Amino acid sequence: MAKYEAELRGDFFEILENINDAVMSNSSSASLEEKSDFSTANSVCAVRVYERYSYTGQNRVSMNVTLIKSDDRIFVSVITSGGSQGIIFKINTLGESSFLDTVTSVLDKYRS
Repeated sequence: MAKYEAELRGDFFEILENINDAVMSNSSSASLEEKSDFSTANSVCAVRVYERYSYTGQNRVSMNVTLIKSDDRIFVSVITSGGSQGIIFKINTLGESSFLDTVTSVLDKYRS
């Protein structure tokens, strides 16, 4: 499992669109599996679950992106899972880290 969390600055919907564009353009096997959006008067939350095939692990890897804006603060949590081999121990987690890398460069541009 690989994880990235940060507080961001910028336009919530622009960040969300750039995340989606980065994931979908960096892998021909990437797909948006499911999404959920929620908003109140002072906040908005978007959850995206992506999946792609990992050639290094020869299996599928998933990535959960949660983007939250509350008042003037934006927070993102990105967690990847899968892509490892082994029954007892996780071996070859390169697929998880590689999938995470598709969005970190985009998100670093918005870091506070």
